Amino acid sequence: MNRLPIRLRLTLVFALAMAVVLLLAGWLVYARVSQSLSSALDQQLRSRAQDVSALVRREGTLRSTGGTLVEHGESFAQLLSANGTVLDATTRSDRTSLLPPRDFTRALRNPMFFNRSSAPELDESARLLAVPVQRGESRLVLVVGTTRESRAETLHSLRNAFLIGGPLALLLAALAGYGLAGAALRPIEAMRRRAADISASSLDDRLPVPPTRDEVSRLGETLNEMLTRIGDGLARERRFVADASHELRTPLALIKTELELALRRSRSTEELEAAIRGAAEDTERLSRIADDLLLLARAEQGRVPLRSEPVDVADVFETVAGRFRSRAESERRDLSVAAGDPLVVSADRSLLEQALANMVDNAFTHGAGRVSLRTEQRNGSTELHVLDEGKGFPADFLHHAFERFSRAQKTTADGSGLGLAIVETIAEAHGWDARAANAPGGGTDVWLALTVER
Repeated sequence: MNRLPIRLRLTLVFALAMAVVLLLAGWLVYARVSQSLSSALDQQLRSRAQDVSALVRREGTLRSTGGTLVEHGESFAQLLSANGTVLDATTRSDRTSLLPPRDFTRALRNPMFFNRSSAPELDESARLLAVPVQRGESRLVLVVGTTRESRAETLHSLRNAFLIGGPLALLLAALAGYGLAGAALRPIEAMRRRAADISASSLDDRLPVPPTRDEVSRLGETLNEMLTRIGDGLARERRFVADASHELRTPLALIKTELELALRRSRSTEELEAAIRGAAEDTERLSRIADDLLLLARAEQGRVPLRSEPVDVADVFETVAGRFRSRAESERRDLSVAAGDPLVVSADRSLLEQALANMVDNAFTHGAGRVSLRTEQRNGSTELHVLDEGKGFPADFLHHAFERFSRAQKTTADGSGLGLAIVETIAEAHGWDARAANAPGGGTDVWLALTVER
């Protein structure tokens, strides 16, 4: 069943449901008509019994009705004495009681309906009504009856009509269901054909959406939105690969150049040491970029490894600041730490130090003046800020500050454009937020908004 096309499955289900409806409707109609015919037949027998009873009380004979009260060929009547013998009948040849002794005894007391498999002089089933009749001092039983052939013929005709009309109605309903299913699935088939033509090089194409505002149109809109997201993601990945290739090419080219220059002619020990030292620095930069790319790739897969533990923020601030003391002295810039009240957070210490180090490095590389690390309490959350006194971010760059390989401006400063992207990745892995803004007094302000354990 599951291998059949949806259109055929819908048609079969519709046809099955229609068949059940037709069967139930036919059974109800047949039962109602049968009941109505039986009720009409019983009412006819009651009326005939009243008329013939009046004739019997006036000492009239059943054969004298001449077909006015009892129709010849379809109806008949008998008059039975108190001991069950036939006193009178509509036909001379019928002198056998229509009632067995048990039914006769009951009929002496109350009117009774009976069914017989055959009627007098007719090989047909019959319906009988026996009623007690008082004639003079004698208590008699009058039996009137009629064949049920007319009722049987009517029901037979009704059955034939159902047997012929039911399948035709079912066939028409199935054809209508097949056409309706085809019309409903036609937009989906159009979307499927268009989707089959869309490839990685044509993600700007969109699926046709019918203007019906129903489930199919909403499906098309959802799929088009998905294509937009896939296209945007693929474009970001392409930019990511291109930028990563560019960033990796630069240190590799520098390493290659330094080693080639070192081997080109005889060098002194000091010159060789300087070349090796430069290659080592470029190798370290290459290693950092590779580590950053690996962390971002893991974040894309939702599996950044965390080793959460209680971490003292003041201690982390001092550790990160210690890494940049020599740089601050060489650049003649101040580096201050204001940890505030004792604060403990649940975090992966190494990743938290990496995020703060990236923020401080960004402040030294692209900012100016004093670099400050401090904590703030705002709107029920704790924030870890890194500020500098430079020119700040361009207004149109703030929305892209945490994107990979994004830079406020092209500079010769050493940097891969991954620093703040790593900060955001580490924040999201902890369930925190990473934000950036221009400080009111000038310079940049980058911070982490996080939950704390007190």
